[in-house]
Amino acid sequence: MQIYEELQKRGLIKQVTDEKEIRELINNGGARFYIGFDPTADSLHVGHFMALCLMKRLQMAGNKPVVLIGGGTGHIGDPSGRTDMRSMMTKETIDSNCESFRKQMERFIEFGEDKAIMVNNADWLLDLKYVDVLREVGACFSVNNMLRAECYKQRMEKGLSFLEFNYMIMQSYDFYYLNEHYGCNMQFGGDDQWSNMLGGTELIRKKTGKDAYAMTITLLLNSEGKKMGKTAKGAVWLDPNKTSPFEFYQYWRNVDDADVMKCIKMLTFIPLDKIDEMEGWDDSRINEKKEILAYELTQLVHGTEEADKAKAAAYALFSGEGDDSNMPTTNLSDEDFVDGKIMVSDLLVKCGLTASKGEAKRLIGQGGVTVDGEKVTSFEITIEKAKFIDGVKIKKGKKVFHKAVL
Repeated sequence: MQIYEELQKRGLIKQVTDEKEIRELINNGGARFYIGFDPTADSLHVGHFMALCLMKRLQMAGNKPVVLIGGGTGHIGDPSGRTDMRSMMTKETIDSNCESFRKQMERFIEFGEDKAIMVNNADWLLDLKYVDVLREVGACFSVNNMLRAECYKQRMEKGLSFLEFNYMIMQSYDFYYLNEHYGCNMQFGGDDQWSNMLGGTELIRKKTGKDAYAMTITLLLNSEGKKMGKTAKGAVWLDPNKTSPFEFYQYWRNVDDADVMKCIKMLTFIPLDKIDEMEGWDDSRINEKKEILAYELTQLVHGTEEADKAKAAAYALFSGEGDDSNMPTTNLSDEDFVDGKIMVSDLLVKCGLTASKGEAKRLIGQGGVTVDGEKVTSFEITIEKAKFIDGVKIKKGKKVFHKAVL
């Protein structure tokens, strides 16, 4: 099976501009394609993960990736999928985030001569002159068409700033610049980027007369129709200092039953014949599927050693056996105790399991906290300091485990 057909079978392709040409290009390793990443944080998250996996698949099939870091567009902020305006970042923050992205991407993409390249659109966007942009680029865009774009329509009620309105032009100019200077002939992105990507293909055709292509990948949604990658604490990050390998493993271990096979198809590199076999498994093997998904993705992001540790820690938690040394742990000091005791509500806040004592009290009142196997029935319950010498295990809800030690 060739790569285009594999992407189709994995459910990754959402929209394409010219299917015949795109199929031929990527199946024959002729795509010089780019995907853009705006540095809105100091780490990539699982929302970027699909794009990185797509890049890896296409590179393995002989195509050449161009990783575009949005050091320039990051000064504006993409309105796609937003209900409000992004916070403005300083140049120093943007530059620092770009460097963090670069280091993380090297785990997925092979860079080097005749392999993948990484470019930063700050190198050309920040030097553009306003009047030149209006004359050379703005003249190619219809305001009527731009306002019909989905990425703008959803913002019109709350207000779309003129700053954000320019984002489509900047992204389109990126494609034009990469086409002219790097021979880039194709752009990939999430299906929320479709309008921006069409703008780029049209700009290239109007300015150069050449063909350029765009393809969007299907955004990974959970069974309730929301983007995956969010937890009660925020995003699921690829940086182990922001989301530990164990937490990353547990996130995928706990996806909804209805989403498991979709995630396996779209995110893992398990061969399709094996996936076809897994789809025929009895429903009683759903946890086995989840364990495979969690292990495969943790191994891809954090390496085999961390994946093995996360799997062992998960087994220790759910079975009550084995080594729990890799369980997420908070170290307590003598100052955390009053008269040799600590209230459970304070402990939950200290361990980052709740944001406040009020939230801790509500969680306890709902019966959602267990300490060393016993359900906590009152927020006034305290735990003796001596118990923390060997470690106290806390369970929040059904799936979140934590350990606190002195």
